[in-house]
Amino acid sequence: MSWLDLPAGTGFGLTNLPYGVFSTSGTARRTGVAVGDSVLDLAAATGDPVHATGSLNGFMAQGPGAWAALRQRLLEWLTDPAHRDAVEPHLVPRSEVTMHLPVEVADYVDFYSSQHHAENLGRMFRPDSPPLTPNWKHLPIGYHGRSGTVAVSGTPVVRPWGQRKPVDGDPVLGASQRLDIEAEVGFLVGVGSPLGTPVPLADFEQHVFGVCLVNDWSARDLQSWEYVPLGPFLGKSFLTSVAPWVVPLAALEHARVPPPVRDPQPLPYLRDDDHPWGLDIELQVRLNGELLSRPPFREMYWTPAQQLAHMTVNGASLRTGDLFASGTVSGRGRDERGSFIELSWGGTEPIGLQDGTTRTFLEDGDVVTLTASAPGPDGTVIAFGEVTGRIEPAR
Repeated sequence: MSWLDLPAGTGFGLTNLPYGVFSTSGTARRTGVAVGDSVLDLAAATGDPVHATGSLNGFMAQGPGAWAALRQRLLEWLTDPAHRDAVEPHLVPRSEVTMHLPVEVADYVDFYSSQHHAENLGRMFRPDSPPLTPNWKHLPIGYHGRSGTVAVSGTPVVRPWGQRKPVDGDPVLGASQRLDIEAEVGFLVGVGSPLGTPVPLADFEQHVFGVCLVNDWSARDLQSWEYVPLGPFLGKSFLTSVAPWVVPLAALEHARVPPPVRDPQPLPYLRDDDHPWGLDIELQVRLNGELLSRPPFREMYWTPAQQLAHMTVNGASLRTGDLFASGTVSGRGRDERGSFIELSWGGTEPIGLQDGTTRTFLEDGDVVTLTASAPGPDGTVIAFGEVTGRIEPAR
């Protein structure tokens, strides 16, 4: 119970308390915590300069002990009426704040960990071969993205230019005609690791601070022409959008579920029988306000703990602010697909919309919004905010 008048069914209740960076008219960026319809100004409420830096990085670098201590302090402040007079002046209506990129992104890695998504693309592009490549069930496949083009929700999505290859004809330079989304879940590293030292799967909670929604915008025509033999490049690097709110890992303990059965059994460093990190998160994909799909994160073949272990098994170091994303989240059903290339089956099955129009890929003016929720304790809901982008014409 809280002395705050929290909206019924809010996903930003006391079991969540997500962090973000906000400003108000005429004020500097600072750290806030979403609670109900308000934002608690941590810089003012705590007096700690780490919350006045305009980024979560300084606080994330302090590690799990500091994260747990502040979370406990917030719960005491928001439940004990004795703290009301001291805390209430630092609550700002969410409707009055501007949200910013919550972290200074160090490195960005994107994985490819949904078996349903990988099989769908394999069936589209390699119809005469097995849908999964031979390595897919042995390791979490990923690529390094461009951290400088990670931006907060609401940043315009300018249609990218690049080389594309018509079915009949030579390559041309032009605006992408097959602009797509990838509905993903991202994980933010708080505590780094030394170069040359792998991070074991069991140390996941010692390094990862929290979770945010990610839309990894994709130009499929650029991607299909350029990706052989070295993988994604310009078809991915023009923009990756993240939600402004970071849900603490501690808020998701009730959402942990066993991951799918792995066959074959992975190598020992990826075995998670004693440390499973499947998460029961349901995403929602909306186009111009219309719900198109509900991708289920709980069905992801590789978990974030396995991704982190694989990402560092070669000795690669972690840095505060590293972002790694799950890859497209897709389920078994057509209404559980997390990309337009799947929803329209490569453009061959147009998506019918309620206004009578259809889509295969995104058109200028379209607005895509991703939201997500997870179960919390005692029937509560953990919300992840939203990540939204409007498509603008190529420049």
